Amino acid sequence: MRIIIACEESQVVCNEFRKRGHEAYSCDIINCSGGHPEWHIKDDVLNHLDDGWDMMIAHPVCKYLANSGVKHLHIDIKRWPKLFEAAIFFNKLKNANIKKKCIENPIPHKYAVQLIGGKYDQLVQPWQFGHLESKATCFWLEGLGKLKHTNNVREEMLKLPKSEQNRVHYMSPGKDRERLRSVFYSGIARAMADQWGLT
Repeated sequence: MRIIIACEESQVVCNEFRKRGHEAYSCDIINCSGGHPEWHIKDDVLNHLDDGWDMMIAHPVCKYLANSGVKHLHIDIKRWPKLFEAAIFFNKLKNANIKKKCIENPIPHKYAVQLIGGKYDQLVQPWQFGHLESKATCFWLEGLGKLKHTNNVREEMLKLPKSEQNRVHYMSPGKDRERLRSVFYSGIARAMADQWGLT
């Protein structure tokens, strides 16, 4: 299959599909850090949605859509136009003429749900795929079935300190914090490639 991984510079998902023989490409406005620039389209993904893809997995920026940041809308009024821009971009991905699609984002706040026209189809956790961490990840799906859990390690995770269970939430401030918080979990990426790569 020809697969585009939108808004991905880490190539975590792209590489998993490549390992299984698919023609997968990451696409982002910055250079990739995943080691395979030959599999990376450095451009706005909106310029490539009609390039004949069989599947798209997209990771649009969640900063203005995520429920975790909703309080900032009431603190900084300048965030509202950015919310509208983020929702427009999200909807362009969701409405792309690609038969199989997964749009990934954290739990959205109520304003985002209204703007993107609906709630997510599935919510997964990293601990359902072998990672000793908790971070709710939502999928808006079209033409793809819900992802089956592959390695539930919740009991082991619960034995860890809260700061380790919620590593992303407790990540220290810094210039790379936003990028590091958005890196996708390899266990979920493997499940996507194993399960959706066969559809």
